[in-house]
Amino acid sequence: MGLKIGLDFGTSNSGVAISDGAGVRLLPIDPGNPIPEVVKTILYITRDHRSYIGQEAIELYYQHNVNRVRRFEKRWAGAVRVIADEVDYMHDVFVDVDVLKPGRLLQYLKTALRKSGGVSDMSGTLIFERYFSVGELIKIYLAHLKQKAEQILDESITGVTLGRPVKFSEDPDLDRQAETVLRQAALDASFRDVDFELEPIAAALFYEKALTKPQTVLIFDFGGGTLDITIMRLGDAVKRRVYANGGIDIAGADFDRAIIENRLLHHFGDGEGQIRHMPEISELIETIPDWMALPDLSTPMINITLEKAIQRGIAPVRLKTLQSLIFNDLAFPFYNQVETAKMALSEQGATVIELQGKDFDLWEPYTRTQFETDIQGYYEQIEAVLLDTVNDSGLEPEKIDAVVKTGGSSSIPMFSEMLGRIFGEEKIKESDAFSSVTAGLAIRASEE
Repeated sequence: MGLKIGLDFGTSNSGVAISDGAGVRLLPIDPGNPIPEVVKTILYITRDHRSYIGQEAIELYYQHNVNRVRRFEKRWAGAVRVIADEVDYMHDVFVDVDVLKPGRLLQYLKTALRKSGGVSDMSGTLIFERYFSVGELIKIYLAHLKQKAEQILDESITGVTLGRPVKFSEDPDLDRQAETVLRQAALDASFRDVDFELEPIAAALFYEKALTKPQTVLIFDFGGGTLDITIMRLGDAVKRRVYANGGIDIAGADFDRAIIENRLLHHFGDGEGQIRHMPEISELIETIPDWMALPDLSTPMINITLEKAIQRGIAPVRLKTLQSLIFNDLAFPFYNQVETAKMALSEQGATVIELQGKDFDLWEPYTRTQFETDIQGYYEQIEAVLLDTVNDSGLEPEKIDAVVKTGGSSSIPMFSEMLGRIFGEEKIKESDAFSSVTAGLAIRASEE
């Protein structure tokens, strides 16, 4: 009989753990990462359809792609039927394909499960002339985690308790569909026994291990993709009680986008007088916050458009920077620098967002006050969800004994201050930002 693990498939980071009922072992799935027990939720697929995850995926991406040579060829993509008045004919469609592109980097795989349009919008993507559904991409990632865990444990793994957010979608039908896609991906990854636990409840189970007496606890699980809140009575496994669950589709990735939209687009020509009247270039600039879409812009037509504007003297330095971002595969390092700056502001009052590359030299000072201004709208929505969840529990804030923060975004000072203001500074507890959910899922797996 095989083992059963806990697996946290996160928006930004993932992890695997196993429990014997007495203790929890976090597995060093990614030895190349500074924290080996945390693996980036990143998938790199090469032209020959080999796949890699985590730090290995990132390193191969840099090695293969940054500042590489490109060569485009026209390829037949299919035919479109055109019907107009009495004319009915088939029209061949050709696309420019970069035949030297060595691989495709994919991030935020879990985000597709949370799209408001539901599974019908999770259609997938074409990678080197092969179509992958979102479920298939998740299956590849989970299969890597399973294989690496089996190598570490030297035993077969047959079961898994997967974490899931409180809500994939506000629509119950779409929420169920998203869980179904994730379940099937795990089954396709060769897990035979698959069940789920809400991520904040998993974090609560991990926190419970340290309790010496029962407590009513609010879990504030704030990661890269969602904020999930659970209010529970803990400390006695027999008398555990969930008072309320709440959540919102806002988290770290949204804050990264806000930073780019509010502070960085001017480096690429946003706001320049002449560019305002050039919709084809304005649309490129507006795409910058969406790093998954940015690599697809590296086509000959777009390069010609930018070159013509640069030669006409239209914001040449800014547009050269935009051209370099798109055509030198700097999207991933650019977004990494934004995320790094955001994280730095949890410890200090100011930082600098900077990145150098071929024809690319970005330097932007950024303060915590600016960051808090940029995410003020999100802050207000989060406070409303928090108060609604407390209200749904039937408890007054003073009846909550502890507020446990977990997830990378929970360390942002303005949210810590929010929790302290509502519940009292003395009640705020820190849990492991990246591993508490993983550990709790392992605990749940051991109870099955």
